[in-house]
Amino acid sequence: MAEHQAASLRGSKRKRERGDGVAQDKKPKHEIDSVPKVAKESQHAANKARDDKEAKKRLQQKKRRTKKKPDDVNDEDLDRSAGVNDAIKFMDSALLADHIARRTKRYQPEASLVELEDLHVPANAVLDTSSWSKMRVTAGLPDFLVEFSSGDLKKSDKKPGTLHTLVVTGSGIRAADLTRVLRRFETKENKVWKLFAKHIKLEEQKKMCETFSTSIGVGTPQRIRDLLEDGALSDEKLKRIVIDASHIDIKKKGIMDMRETHEQLVKLLSWEKLSKRYGADLDGISLMFY
Repeated sequence: MAEHQAASLRGSKRKRERGDGVAQDKKPKHEIDSVPKVAKESQHAANKARDDKEAKKRLQQKKRRTKKKPDDVNDEDLDRSAGVNDAIKFMDSALLADHIARRTKRYQPEASLVELEDLHVPANAVLDTSSWSKMRVTAGLPDFLVEFSSGDLKKSDKKPGTLHTLVVTGSGIRAADLTRVLRRFETKENKVWKLFAKHIKLEEQKKMCETFSTSIGVGTPQRIRDLLEDGALSDEKLKRIVIDASHIDIKKKGIMDMRETHEQLVKLLSWEKLSKRYGADLDGISLMFY
């Protein structure tokens, strides 16, 4: 009997050592179920917030993909073969001022009211050219200028770099195209200049402006402003700034339809040195949208 009890004790000891027949260190069911309900709800809320954030991000990305152009641009007005946004010619001074303001707000959504006001181009600065019913293609620009100028297009000032007309466009290639058609107004004393950054260094253009006489300059807004600020170009006799507004590229976008070029344009047009002369009876500057 004693031997049987001893064998039984040895067997029980071996089982305990192996873990046979003995419950492991498991938490009782009532302890597992005792995870705080608040923690579960907190995790659920965090997951929901993350899902909502991702859904909102996907929606914003979809809106950016689908809304590629402003609300006031209609595809039927965009003639890709002619490279023209035909809607521009129907806009009077007030509509054009509003057209610019809408884009400024669209491209600078974080700008304050004060900042937007500083970039505002008033309607009284814009010459109403809506009576010009012809399609505003490249070849028609010289006739357009003759129609709305005072007959001074072939005149030039003896002082180097003094212009009466600036034509502002969105790219160097477009500036070169417009320069070619405006050669019609060139004389020995009166040259039409290309004023853009591509392939032409700023220092080279400064030297040219300070050396030769001209009356018409065609270029991109940033380069024009750089030359004016430097003093290489003089706005003393400036009478008109013509914006190449109707032209569109193969993507159906014009100078006011791209963030970078529009921002550079409004910074030039709202520059106080020029804007203080808009609408003035004496030595005034008119904005013309072609």
